[in-house]
Amino acid sequence: MKAKLLSIDELLRARSRGTLASAHGPRQIVLWMIIFGIVYGAVMGTFGGIGSDRFLQITYSATKVPLLLTATFIISLPSFFVMNTLMGLRDDFAQVMRLLISTQAALTVILASFAPFTALWYASSADYEVAKLFNALMFGGASITAQLVLLRLYRPLIERNPRHRMMVRLWLVIYSFVGIQMGWTLRPFIGKPGMETTFFRQEAWTNAYVEIAGTIMRVFGG
Repeated sequence: MKAKLLSIDELLRARSRGTLASAHGPRQIVLWMIIFGIVYGAVMGTFGGIGSDRFLQITYSATKVPLLLTATFIISLPSFFVMNTLMGLRDDFAQVMRLLISTQAALTVILASFAPFTALWYASSADYEVAKLFNALMFGGASITAQLVLLRLYRPLIERNPRHRMMVRLWLVIYSFVGIQMGWTLRPFIGKPGMETTFFRQEAWTNAYVEIAGTIMRVFGG
């Protein structure tokens, strides 16, 4: 157990330079993404309580957080590959892939560490609209913090070719843009009490940014 915790600590501190060998083997990386994604997802689904009527929503939410992060990563990757190719950085992309996958694991660990804040927020507020914004803030905070890990892992590449610095920033933009829409498409993650519990909403294919703006207006504008 101690070895596993030390391995996670090394990942968050970016001591391994993003390699997936030894302590950060591919299986370990995937396992972290699944376990820690399930942890945050399960807590995310406890809005409104943890009674038997909410068990199905908790199960769905725990399943969908790893699905969300994996789908966002896969959808974001092709355009990022094309941009690296256009910038003349294609030869480094095998190493870039290792860095991105390691960062995905770090993001999931960071997100799970925010779970106690989410549980505390749920205990303090019964407003569903505010709960949605709070969870969006947690995902945004985890993504930005994971970007710091990625930047550390990218240092050798940036030292070799400064154009990689632009790629780090571009990855955050692409990943965030895709992640917001994917999160909306895969909803509900929280599940509004009183509504029928479903894995997907019927009106899934709508514009996330329009809906988020509407939620903000309802929360802050009454």
